[in-house]
Amino acid sequence: MRVLLVGSGGREHAMAAAIARSPALEALFIAPGNPGTAALGTNVAIAVDDVPALVAFAQAERIDLVVPGPEAPLVAGLADACLAAGIPCAGPSRAAAELEGSKSFTKEICDAAAIPTARWERFDAAAPALDFVRRRGAPIVIKADGLAAGKGVVVAMTVAEAEEAIRSMMDDATLGAAGQSVVIEECLMGDEVSLFAFCADETAVLIGAAQDHKRIGEGDTGPNTGGMGAVSPPTGFDRARQEAALDLLVRPMLKEMVRRGTPFRGIIFAGLMLTTDGPKLIEYNVRFGDPEAQALLIRLQSDLLPALASVAAGTLDAADIRFSDDHSISIVLAARGYPGKPTAGGQIEGLDQAQFHPGVHIFHAGTKRDAQGHLIAAGGRVLTVCAIAPTLGEARTRAYHAIPAIHWKDAIWRRDIGDRALRAAATEDNGTA
Repeated sequence: MRVLLVGSGGREHAMAAAIARSPALEALFIAPGNPGTAALGTNVAIAVDDVPALVAFAQAERIDLVVPGPEAPLVAGLADACLAAGIPCAGPSRAAAELEGSKSFTKEICDAAAIPTARWERFDAAAPALDFVRRRGAPIVIKADGLAAGKGVVVAMTVAEAEEAIRSMMDDATLGAAGQSVVIEECLMGDEVSLFAFCADETAVLIGAAQDHKRIGEGDTGPNTGGMGAVSPPTGFDRARQEAALDLLVRPMLKEMVRRGTPFRGIIFAGLMLTTDGPKLIEYNVRFGDPEAQALLIRLQSDLLPALASVAAGTLDAADIRFSDDHSISIVLAARGYPGKPTAGGQIEGLDQAQFHPGVHIFHAGTKRDAQGHLIAAGGRVLTVCAIAPTLGEARTRAYHAIPAIHWKDAIWRRDIGDRALRAAATEDNGTA
């Protein structure tokens, strides 16, 4: 198969690494890719949201399968354009991608399909939104209705924080069009996990689960980011519980989407809160998460490419999807200043030495080569250091031992990724004993 993978982040590097292992692969192109993906295939200088250029390239190169990485091209209609050109695409239509493109659309689907989720209201102006939070109080969650690259959610612990978030999104337009409308919802309490499945029409096949660490600072402090690290699988959320969550929160959504005439084909990422009343949906995303994909895909034992092809063809029932029982961890190295204005241009060295550690994998995200060929930082989240081992504790040790081999003066990272999961595992073991 000739494959076009769309994207340039750590998620796409991990996907490229998995696809490149497939004996079914003839050629892999990545648009636009990064220095990491360049070692696995051919990078192509096309922006992820330039749908006409992506389709034209796919036609010219006789591409057998287009694999979207991020959400932007899907919301922009990449799958629809591929369908019109007769090119299989392992991602949802523009209409189905509204599950991520609009928070209020997802809430409407949940209501129609009786999917447990937080109580919510949508607002198109700041004044009634401010009045609502003053009446409801805090904690409360403010969400930009549109796409905001993982930065459109504020868990406000005080009314003042909620007011600031509303004014920032709606009056100051800090998130652009994404924040013109907001969804305000109750603050669910519990452990948050990310559940992934391949989907085609009414069929969902479990991929697995991970637990993300969203906030920039240790102890889950500071502003939300696109994700600073993840562990897989989450403690206390085994395969049986994951399948039960698919029955409760994903399969009813798929049936509702079919009923509406907008069936979903692609990867669904369901963000869940494990509350005392059972799992409740926080949000849907229509692609792999980042950095969850990095942690998940290093555990993959089966061939990713045929699974993606079966998603596009709607033949998921025959898909072979197998994961190792080992544990994995991903740790994001971000640029100083992230998630605000990251410091760019710092030279990065030592990746080869870091990957000499057993079980360690490093994925590029915000990197590029300068005119002299040096690897430099060129984004907010720049690298993801991952490791796999029989236990989470060992995987965590491997990843953190590898990081000091990387020489990059502007790097920041959390030093407590996986701590909460290890504490939960210890508590679970003590309870069993």
